[in-house]
Formats: sequence, structure tokens, C-alpha cells
Amino acid sequence: MTQAPAHKFKVTYSTLSSPDPELHRLYDEAVTDFRRHAGQTYPMFINGQERFAEQTFAKISPVDTDLVMGYFQKGTEKDANDAVAAAKAAYPGWRDMPWQERVAILRRAADLLSDRLFKMGAVMSLEVGKNRLEALGDVEETADLIRYNCDAMEKNNGFAKPLLTESDRHHNRSVLKPYGVWVVISPFNFPGALAGGPSGAALAAGNTVVFKPATDTPFTGWLLTEAFRDAGVPAGVFNFVTGGGRSVGQTLVDHPDVAGITFTGSYDVGMAIIRSFSTGKYPRPCVAEMGGKNPVIVSKKADLDKAAMGCMRSAFGLQGQKCSALSRLYVHRDVKDAFMQKFLDLTSQINVGDPTQQQNWMGPVINQSAYQDYQGFVADLRQHGDIAFGGEVLGGKGYYVAPTIADNVPEDHPLWKQEMFLPIVMVEAYDDLDEAMKKANDVEYGLTAGFFSEDEDEVQWFLDHMEAGVLYVNRASGATTGAWPGYQSFGGWKGSGSTGKAAGSFYYVQQYMHEQSQTIIE
Repeated sequence: MTQAPAHKFKVTYSTLSSPDPELHRLYDEAVTDFRRHAGQTYPMFINGQERFAEQTFAKISPVDTDLVMGYFQKGTEKDANDAVAAAKAAYPGWRDMPWQERVAILRRAADLLSDRLFKMGAVMSLEVGKNRLEALGDVEETADLIRYNCDAMEKNNGFAKPLLTESDRHHNRSVLKPYGVWVVISPFNFPGALAGGPSGAALAAGNTVVFKPATDTPFTGWLLTEAFRDAGVPAGVFNFVTGGGRSVGQTLVDHPDVAGITFTGSYDVGMAIIRSFSTGKYPRPCVAEMGGKNPVIVSKKADLDKAAMGCMRSAFGLQGQKCSALSRLYVHRDVKDAFMQKFLDLTSQINVGDPTQQQNWMGPVINQSAYQDYQGFVADLRQHGDIAFGGEVLGGKGYYVAPTIADNVPEDHPLWKQEMFLPIVMVEAYDDLDEAMKKANDVEYGLTAGFFSEDEDEVQWFLDHMEAGVLYVNRASGATTGAWPGYQSFGGWKGSGSTGKAAGSFYYVQQYMHEQSQTIIE
């Protein structure tokens, strides 16, 4: 299939729609082509070679549980150990390669991802349940994150900078150098961006990488691996292993030759990795992004149309399975009824179904476990409050559920603080802004937050008091979601992040290096 140059289209998470019929034609062709060839077997990639295990597992699409997308390798501890050994052996050569050459290779990989936009987008829609614009946005963000990390290396001249000197005979400088073998463990919801972004940063910095995707999303991981391979990343520099978290994942975390790790996923798993990873013979960096329980506060001085649209898109985009998704909604009592009418009206217009079909904005949740969790959460909320909208599983061969709005749930209910990672948002009226802020901050997470008000003093108050890493004000395209490299930094406070540094901003790639001071006296 011939594709138009991907740069003709620019789909981001704040894109409300794409009227270009060519984009839709190319995407539809890619979906049809993939379905025609589904069910093949795909390897791991270790030391520049494809590797097959004794056992495989089937990747079943949540869109249609009759669709076996492909068969992937059930890697073992040996495969994980071999991948680390390959990365360790390749490290000196990649480290010593001039950073300009590393950057050139990675830019080729980013361009290949953009060139393969529609194939990857089609796979991601079927693998995760993303609608076409979400899927195409994920692919393009993956490429842009890699480019952004390359830009950081160039703008900082490889992070070699002069220090003060005592005389002309003294030459002092600071140099950032890579650590060694870096493990990347990615989540299912952004299988491109949250794998390619940290892998690209680790590689640009001069580390070698062992990448393990989420068990639900091996296919996108393989397509990312192909892009790095085809761009000319040397053997052993980037390795791809699939398999269970208890076997492959834990082996990587426990391995003494792993110098650093990036994990994106749940708070419980992330904290366990941080604790486990700190038990080695010396401290090792762990970049962990661990989800959110993200609030929005709607002031009585808000534009309610903006607020309703922004909240709908952030609560239910990707079926609420974004770590940045809106989960808690605090609305001033004076405007709550008017807001809810608009919010419910927008939510009622959401089409749920096969996300590869253009008319459907919400697809399925990721797997049977999430499908069952949804039913349990909704039953609990119905027992303790009101379901203002949704609360139902839907028909079809996939894991389809309705967008759900819960109201009048007691303040002490545990779901006000537990991350559900599903299309469920809880609403509460408030009387005083300070009261709303106290509740908004009273969780262990601090990833994203939103505010709607047309009053400048209120806006500044929100910015001064909200405890989260990513803040949005009056954003109709996404009240808490939709960060893009270079436009919004993305990183969490408190239990949402381990380093205080954010992706897509000024300080991210430096986390993959440590500093060395060099003094030479003539």
C-alpha cells in the first residue's frame, strides 16, 4: 500500500476532528490491510537478531475478541538476561559514538515512524481500542518525543559545558555521560509514546536499552523495534523482550547490570520497583510515572460550554484509560445544575463501538479484567450514590462500556481516591473555592489538574495552590489531558512521579545521564 507523506497530516491529542478525507482513506486502507494479514507470529529482538521462545501467547483485540492480531513470544528469565548481556556488550561502542551520529540514527527512526503512521495507527486502534485520531496522535507523539530528545542533545552540545577557570592554564568543564544499560517498561495505554519517548531519551544520551512492553500491547512494541532496527541502531543497542511481568519484568528490575530504569504504570507497581531497584550495591536512577486521580474545579465564573467540553473529552477520551484522565469533578453549587445539563448532553452524544469506524469516539476498555472492574465500580457507586449517566456494559464482541457520571457519592467513599482507569467520573458540588482546592489536593497523586474560570485572580489562585505537575486552565480540548512535546511538559508530583522532571520539556533527557567534572591544567 502506498502512503502519502505522513507530514501532510498533524494529528495531536487536542485535535477535535480531521476533515481531510485523504487521512481517513489511508487509515481505512491500513485497517483493511492489517485484518487481511492478522494472526502472524512475531519475534523478540535481542542483540540484533530475531528470537523465538518455546511458548507464545495470542494478542486478542479488545475491539473484537474473535480477532487474533498475532502471536508473540513468552520470553523467559534467560531471554531477559541475554538481552541485558547484549545491551551491556554493545554499550561501550554506542557510548563512544559521537552524539551527533547517535542523533542522526534516532532522527531516521522518528522519520520512519512518521512514514508508517497509518499502519501503526491501525494496529494501535485494534490493539488498545483507540479511535483513529487518538491512535494516529500516539504514533506522531512517539516520533516527536524522539525528535525532542535529539533536539535537547543538539541545543546543549551534547551536554558538555565550561565551568569557571582560575587562569588560562586551567580548563574546567561539566560533562553529562550515560549510565549504561537502561530498562524501559511501558504501559498499554500509550504503547508508542511511553515506549519510544523514554527509549529515545536513553539512546540519545548514549545508554543501551532493553525494552519490555505491556503484555496487552506487544504489537506496537514490535513496530517501534522495527523502526529502530531499520534506522540503523547497532546490534545490542536496542533489545525487545516480551513476556510476563513476574518473569521477564522482575528479572530486568533485579538484574545487577541494569544501570537505570523507566517505568510507566500503576502506583503500586511503580513503588515496588522503586523500592526493589534501590537495594543494589549503589543508588540507581528510576524514572517512574505512576498515574493520577486528576481533578477539575469549575468556578461559578466559568464559561460552562468550555468546561463541559473539556471535562467530557478528558473524562472519556481513550475510555478514561489515560493517567491524565479526569476522575474527580468539583463544580460550584450555583452553576452545577447548568453545568451538568451541558455535560450530560455532550456525553450522551458519544458513540461507543469499533474505534476503527470513523463515527465512534470511544472504543472498548483494554481487557476482560478492566471490563469486570468497571462493572464492580459501577455497582458500588450505584449503591452509594447516583449514576447520572451510563453505568452499563454494551453489546458487541469487544469490551464495550458506557461513559459513566456518578453524582452524590459520599466524600469518604474510597473511589474518590482510588485510580479506576476507566470511563467513570465522580461529580461533587462545592460552596467555597478553598474547600474545593483542599479536596482536589487530598490524594496521594499529583499528575494533572484543570480549572475553569474567566476571573484572572481565580486563575492565579489555582496556579498558586494546585499540587500537580501539569495544569490546564479553560482548555476545552482537554481539561486535564492532551500534553504535547514542547508545548506542555508532562510529569507528576507526589505519588505520580519519582523525579520531579517532566517529559517534553527542558530537563527530561538529562535524567538518563550523570555528571562528571573535568579539570585539565596545562
